[in-house]
Amino acid sequence: MNNNRIALITGANKGIGFEIARQLGKDHGMTVLLAARDDTRGREAAEKLTTLGVDARVISLDVTDSASVAGAAKHIERDFGRLDVLVNNAGVALDRSPPSQTDVEKFKATHETNVLGPLLVTKAMLPLLKRSSAGRIVNMSSGLGSLTQNNNPSWEFSSVRLVAYNSSKAALNMQTVLFARELAEEGSPIKVNSADPGYTSTDLNQHQGTRTVEEGARAAVRLATLPNDGPSGGFFNEEGTVPW
Repeated sequence: MNNNRIALITGANKGIGFEIARQLGKDHGMTVLLAARDDTRGREAAEKLTTLGVDARVISLDVTDSASVAGAAKHIERDFGRLDVLVNNAGVALDRSPPSQTDVEKFKATHETNVLGPLLVTKAMLPLLKRSSAGRIVNMSSGLGSLTQNNNPSWEFSSVRLVAYNSSKAALNMQTVLFARELAEEGSPIKVNSADPGYTSTDLNQHQGTRTVEEGARAAVRLATLPNDGPSGGFFNEEGTVPW
């Protein structure tokens, strides 16, 4: 049985997900499970991390496929017996139109990955997280999911009105709040929080972001490694609390 803490990161073969895996493995000594839909890309990412001295493994996982999610949970249970950290990072941004011109099919596809995906994965992994002495769930959200910020005309990103993407992150934040409350009421030590990486340069925004992946991963890594007296049910970026 592996004595390291075990972390599963969805969408971990590139971008922020890969960097979260690198930091958790390299800086915190965790065994990182890179969940990827494409096994080849997953293996390539794991090999890169292995050369850095990280204990990295590949998990085949499509967050929108319940059978794939269930299979990944069985794989982790068989090989490790528990899970200590879950980072729901996999996400898409498909719409580029004003709300009134949003493609309904793109809206559905966005919510399937960004909202339903984390729900399926969290439910499947929760029994394994409950076997950890300090389970942590991190939902990769966005400042664009903040109702408060979107309602502020002077906010620097107020012109980014992507109704599918923004609403999907707001819905993910609601999952954070409600899972955190349920687990707290059960007396569980598991902590659930949302992370805002900021405007990070990734494929998601055609690398137009102003922050590096190293910077974008910091909030999630901090939340994944919270001490026992750390917060749960919150929304945080690298600087502190983000308004709902």
